[in-house]
Amino acid sequence: MELALSVQNLGKQFGSFAALDAVSFDVKQGSLFGLLGPNGAGKTTLFSIVSGFLQATTGHVEVLGIDIRNVSALRGRFSILPQDAEFQSGIQVLDQLIMFGRLNGQSKQDAERSAMQELERVGLEDIAKVNAQSLSHGMAKRVALAQSFLGDPDVIILDEPTAGLDPDNARRIRELVRNMKGDKTVLLSSHNLQEIQDLCDSVVILNQGKVRFDADMSTITQSDNLSRISVFGDVGDDVGQAIDKLPVVARIETDIRGEDSSINVHFTFGANDTKETAMKTVLETLLAHDVVPRKIVEGASLEQRFLEVTDGQFDGASST
Repeated sequence: MELALSVQNLGKQFGSFAALDAVSFDVKQGSLFGLLGPNGAGKTTLFSIVSGFLQATTGHVEVLGIDIRNVSALRGRFSILPQDAEFQSGIQVLDQLIMFGRLNGQSKQDAERSAMQELERVGLEDIAKVNAQSLSHGMAKRVALAQSFLGDPDVIILDEPTAGLDPDNARRIRELVRNMKGDKTVLLSSHNLQEIQDLCDSVVILNQGKVRFDADMSTITQSDNLSRISVFGDVGDDVGQAIDKLPVVARIETDIRGEDSSINVHFTFGANDTKETAMKTVLETLLAHDVVPRKIVEGASLEQRFLEVTDGQFDGASST
């Protein structure tokens, strides 16, 4: 198994406080990997060590087989998008991206070509000559994402890339990340658990500086009595109430996010019920209310597993 990232027995002390305690996990090359945890779990400290900004007290980190303490050897192959990345006001977007490309070791010509290519990838080639201070929050996030792509890195860390974005911009970024699978390795942190569930192959859940869960997504979400149905249409109270009244339905939760709306259906089976007949009843009810099913994913929600291993601590967007 080719590893993009290997974290072994990582510990970080701030005085008497252990921000990280014997943290170990591996990330396969070409995978989309989720890092989760409530506030104070140690995610920011972990990212800072993995990125070479902070030294560990114990343990070590390797990125693409290179000890992170020799981070200069990874120049151009490894990038990070911090949660609160900002750009210098009064300077054109293109000039700032060119500067970052030059810092990655690119020639001026290659840096300019790469900057324009990545702006086009995020759909913002028209704002290349715009001053960064005039960008909307959504545009600034997408420019920051373009920065993390500069130089075609092999490993990319994205910390809360869709936080605070409207549904359309969030969808754009999710699609960009999804399309990297198999080509790039992406380590993604988000408080939107459904986002992580939809995008990632595997996930680590941190709590109080320790790894509480480390598994592939299919293992985490296995369940015979739960299905998530992505839908197109107006999921109003009438739709939810109609499904909730079905004898085969124990309860539902709705997640209304524009084009990404979904319904989590918890089934309760009688003696003569099967999963197939129960699902048919639900789908017929949706169609009767002009709500069109787009995708069905069977299994438990990541939120459920998250709450189990963090003793009910959850401070981000709901995945249900």
